[in-house]
Amino acid sequence: MLQIAYIRENQDQVINALAKRNLDATEMIQLVVELDEKRRSTQAELDNLLAESNKLSKDIGELMKSGEKAKAEILKAKTAASKERTKELSEQLNLISDQLTQELYKLPNTPADIVPAGKSADDNLNVFEAGTIPTLHEGAVPHWELAKKYDIIDFDLGAKITGAGFPVYKGKGAKLQRALIAYFLDKNTDAGYNEVQVPHLINEASGYGTGQLPDKEGQMYHSTIDDLYLIPTAEVPVTNLYRDVILQENELPVTATAYTPCFRREAGSYGAHVRGLNRLHQFDKVEIVRIEHPENSYKALDGMVEHIKNILDELKLPYRILRLCGGDMGFTSALTYDFEVFSTAQDRWLEISSVSNFETYQANRLKLRFKGKDGKTQLAHTLNGSSLALPRVLAGILENYQTPEGIVIPEVLRPYTKFDIID
Repeated sequence: MLQIAYIRENQDQVINALAKRNLDATEMIQLVVELDEKRRSTQAELDNLLAESNKLSKDIGELMKSGEKAKAEILKAKTAASKERTKELSEQLNLISDQLTQELYKLPNTPADIVPAGKSADDNLNVFEAGTIPTLHEGAVPHWELAKKYDIIDFDLGAKITGAGFPVYKGKGAKLQRALIAYFLDKNTDAGYNEVQVPHLINEASGYGTGQLPDKEGQMYHSTIDDLYLIPTAEVPVTNLYRDVILQENELPVTATAYTPCFRREAGSYGAHVRGLNRLHQFDKVEIVRIEHPENSYKALDGMVEHIKNILDELKLPYRILRLCGGDMGFTSALTYDFEVFSTAQDRWLEISSVSNFETYQANRLKLRFKGKDGKTQLAHTLNGSSLALPRVLAGILENYQTPEGIVIPEVLRPYTKFDIID
């Protein structure tokens, strides 16, 4: 959530920044500022009235002590009227504050200066590319055919049990999935991330804390009886570990990594681009999260990008990094880099990671602050990244490592799988 003080003092700058998202926020900003002015004037009137009431109460006490009961009764009548007005102002203030908060929830984060303008994924900026796209043998096929051929992933069985988008991993497919999770976690902990295990269900406050609510409510599975939501990513529960927390400056940075299943109710579409593992409603992901001092957050973001590059280099998968344009960036992000793996069998790029800096946007919702050396508190910066999302990484491995003899396992994974080929 954008800070109201910043909006109030930089209205034109905020409007221009949000224009990168192809959003004309002029009326929204004007409404927010008007509500804030109304809130502040109501708060000032209420504070003055409370101060006056306190003075009257003190005066009444002194009059009663001195025996001037008649004068005291006059002041008591005035106090009663003041209490009624105080109640009215308190109710008004709550209503105005709630309305202001709801309007602030509607405003996305302002993009960083280096975010390119653009309307869609076609306008994203390719900033890095690495790896060699393999030349596959004649008759090479996409991963959903390989999954059936080697009986390692059963999409039909998952649809029978639950529905489309819920695959069943079998045999060496399940072992390869588990190997990837263990490998990703080991890479992250070796890099200094603290491993945590977190709940897979969150309450409403957690959803609002990291910005999934109210923006992505339609994409989340909702357990209505208990009013809990299945998580769309480990980012949500991990970052919420620090909701309503004031850290000391010397505790920064806070780093965490977690493996969780992820659940997303995405709009249905058809075609090869969503077949097999390309789009799922339940999938596994290993996440990295950082809480940083504002002065260090962009250096930390660069470090996260380098960390994920190292993982993909070890897997020997061809990949590229995109800096997302304003029109393709997530609601809460100030800057996002997407990693994509090239699927030779599908002849297309598959997104496998997003790494983002949210600056103070999430921290403001979370009330996540730190106390500096000067004793003053300020909002921290939050960052997160997929390290990595498994389905499309697995798809890339199956497709790019296929041979006439079977699917070769990347060398770095063999200590985890205990086998070197799926045949």
